[in-house]
Amino acid sequence: MKIMRLGNSGSEQPAVFVPSPDGAGRYFSLLPLTADVDGGFLADGGLDKVREALAAGDLPVLEGADALRVGPPVARPGSVVGIGMNYAAHAAESGAAPPTIPVVFLKPSNTVAGPFDPAPLPPHSGKYDWEVELGIVIGREACYLGSPEEAAAFIAGYVTANDLSEREYQLPGAAGQWTKGKSLPGSTPLGPWLVPAEDIDGGNLPLRSWVNGEPRQDSSTSELIFDAATLVHHCSQYIRLEPGDVILTGTPEGVALSGRFPYLQPGDVVEVEVEGLGRQRQELFRAPAAATA
Repeated sequence: MKIMRLGNSGSEQPAVFVPSPDGAGRYFSLLPLTADVDGGFLADGGLDKVREALAAGDLPVLEGADALRVGPPVARPGSVVGIGMNYAAHAAESGAAPPTIPVVFLKPSNTVAGPFDPAPLPPHSGKYDWEVELGIVIGREACYLGSPEEAAAFIAGYVTANDLSEREYQLPGAAGQWTKGKSLPGSTPLGPWLVPAEDIDGGNLPLRSWVNGEPRQDSSTSELIFDAATLVHHCSQYIRLEPGDVILTGTPEGVALSGRFPYLQPGDVVEVEVEGLGRQRQELFRAPAAATA
């Protein structure tokens, strides 16, 4: 069961894609159940309702779904929480020791984009980077949770994410700050699907990235220093996590920051994939500077 939002930006409609043995699958509209895939839908047991409606044959086929834009699979989150250096090899290529507690930062929710939307390079960016990540979608309000074991029940599902990052803005220098490097428009593509946590093992998923068809990252979520439940528990001690919020769990080695690959340029194509959660594709373009009066 793969939860999606299809249509033009700002007017997406909720849908579910059900794979078939022949690989084709069918799309069904979720409008009989909800106007959108948002926090209220998730908190109200929406994923279970989708399952029940599919089993009962109550959902209409969504005709022409293949021709629709794929939006992020959850409506604009209240919070996007990032986790830094959560793979030992990536910490090493960044010149840092593996963290002993999670490194947490926030991204504005207006950075969220669809998985195939063109990705804007900032007008003066010279060090724009890719980061394939497993994204956690929160299903219930989580605050001051007692343990990682308890926290696992608050995960609605998982998504593929790309945490596009401007390293010159992010890292120490004249004005380097993580917030500046992680907050740029269109820098958090999500999707194409939300897969319920009970349908997939989030702790053992291969994840990969490519630039212009050339391999960059190749790892597994089994290599995470802090797993999904640990991250939800930890973040809940400092942030009131709400249904529909997204936690980006960190990226493995193989980014441009390593010095082994060039940074992104206009016209480059980035692809990222988490196995079972779908593959994204973004073509980079240079965003114009604002016109002056």
